[in-house]
Amino acid sequence: MADEDVATRAPESDAQENVIPGDTPAQTGPTMGEHCTSDRPTPAGLAPKGELRKLGDVDVYLTKPESYPSNPSKLLLLLSSGTGIKSTNNQIQADKFAEEGFVVVMPDLFQGNPAPNSSLVPDAETGTSFLDRIKLKAAELAKSFVIDEWLARHTEEKVMPILEKVIDACKSEFADAVGNGGGIYAVGYCFGGRYVLLLASERGQVQTGWSGSRKPADEEAGESAGPAKKGPYIKAGALAHATLVSPDDFHGLKVPVSLVCVESDPMFPDDVRETGEDIMSKESVEHEVQVYPGVPHGFAVVGDYEDANIKDAQITAYEQMLRWIKEH
Repeated sequence: MADEDVATRAPESDAQENVIPGDTPAQTGPTMGEHCTSDRPTPAGLAPKGELRKLGDVDVYLTKPESYPSNPSKLLLLLSSGTGIKSTNNQIQADKFAEEGFVVVMPDLFQGNPAPNSSLVPDAETGTSFLDRIKLKAAELAKSFVIDEWLARHTEEKVMPILEKVIDACKSEFADAVGNGGGIYAVGYCFGGRYVLLLASERGQVQTGWSGSRKPADEEAGESAGPAKKGPYIKAGALAHATLVSPDDFHGLKVPVSLVCVESDPMFPDDVRETGEDIMSKESVEHEVQVYPGVPHGFAVVGDYEDANIKDAQITAYEQMLRWIKEH
């Protein structure tokens, strides 16, 4: 693939005090952390195998089994973190699912505008002066503002129409794969994780902020109190360390979902996860939730770590998600 088709990789800093190995100070913020906006180093010997193209007038990364279309395959949407479709690691992640018999479509959820790169903020070093620490904190706050500004441009109202276009195009161009699987499957990471929940739901079209919390209907503006419901769009879904999820996102789920979660994850707080589990149980949604201790947010995406525990957890999380979509 051409160099311009691959996102710049930005390794995170080494482990900091009171931070999980491979994690970063930026990941303690309320919105999206560094793993959502930059890649870990790509493991040696791996390179993307698919192609960047248009599908339904949306840019996508497409990767297919070597035996397709001779052998039947299933259709899988992979919804990425903020690093988007040109991220080498995201592309390799999609390839891994293609090797398991899926035609994988990874749509550009951000219309050519991936998240600002967190690596612009310098890493903290042991022994830095008080003034340097103040400067670093100011840089982190500036970065947080930039990310929040970016999130405000990529809300549910912008992203869902993109997904609907891609789904319609998949049903046309890859009707054989959709039919063979009895529907469309989806996996999502970080930013994309929340959209697996939305695709798995029957829900009205609601206004939300970028945080995912729903805004009340504006009766004076003529908004209907009961909008027409849509979905679900997928047959089953799996998501890893989702961001921007609110308890409301668990209402109306209609298909089986599997969650890969990070213990004490500020991007997906325990109270939100626990509330979600209660809602899914009360609404009789088939689900599984696995919480992984001692790993950073973003660990399940392809990327190189020195810590053996994180490497093992990566493998286990991938196997969890793969098994779920294969069994459903």
